[in-house]
Amino acid sequence: MPTLTPKQREIVGRERKILDVARGMILEGGHGALSMDRIAEEIDYSKGTVYQHFSSKEDVVAALFIETCAQRTAMFQRACAFRGTTRERVTAIGVADRLFVTRHPDHFRIENLADLDIVFSKTSTQRQEMRNRIKKSMMQAMDRVVAEAVSAGDLELAEGVPHCQVLYGLWSLSVGHHTIRSSRDPSEQMALLPGWLSLWQNYLALLDGYGWTPLSTQWDYLASRDRIVAEAFPEFDPEDAQFDR
Repeated sequence: MPTLTPKQREIVGRERKILDVARGMILEGGHGALSMDRIAEEIDYSKGTVYQHFSSKEDVVAALFIETCAQRTAMFQRACAFRGTTRERVTAIGVADRLFVTRHPDHFRIENLADLDIVFSKTSTQRQEMRNRIKKSMMQAMDRVVAEAVSAGDLELAEGVPHCQVLYGLWSLSVGHHTIRSSRDPSEQMALLPGWLSLWQNYLALLDGYGWTPLSTQWDYLASRDRIVAEAFPEFDPEDAQFDR
C-alpha cells in the first residue's frame, strides 16, 4: 500500500470526520437531522470544504452505506471461501452476517435511508455506481455457493427454480430481521419479537426445506458455526456469533 503524503492524510482525515459526524446526526434524528451546514459547523470547517468531499447530504448517506457495505461484502467473500461443505459455506455467510451486525449495528438503518428514492436520486453518479458494484459483488459471491451446491448434488432444485430464489429467501430473512430489530419502535411488542435464535432456526428450516444436504438433522451446525468463527473470522470473539442466546 503506497504511503500517503501529509496532504492526502489530511484529506482522508477530514472525510473521516465528516462521515463520523454525519452518522451520529442520522442515528439521532434521521435524514431530516442531517445538513451540510450542521456538518460544517460540527467539524469547524466551511460548508465549501464539506462540498469538496460530497456533492450533497444524500451523497454523504451513500458514502456511509458504501463504507460498511464494502466491509460486509469482504466478510461474505471470506465466508464463501470457508473450507467445508457447500451448506457449511452458506452457514458461514449467516455467521458473517451476524458478526457484521455486531460491529455495525447502525448499518441497516442507514441502508434503509440510502435506498429511498429521494436519497438515491440525489446521490452522485460515481457513488451510485460504487454502490451497485459492491452489492452485485456480494450477491455474486453468494450465488456461486448455491451454484456449487447444485453442481455437487448437495442441492437439487425443482425444474424452473432458479438459484436466485434460494438467495432471495435467505436474503429476505436476514434483511427483514435486521430491519425490524433496528427499528425505532419502542413498543413492548418490539421487545417481545424473536431474536437471533429464531433467525438461525429459520435459516435451518429454509435450507432443510430445499433439501440442501447435510440436513440439520444430520449435522451439528452449531459446531460448524464455532469452527467458522475460529478459522474464517479469528479476530472476532466467538461470543459475537452466538445465535443460540
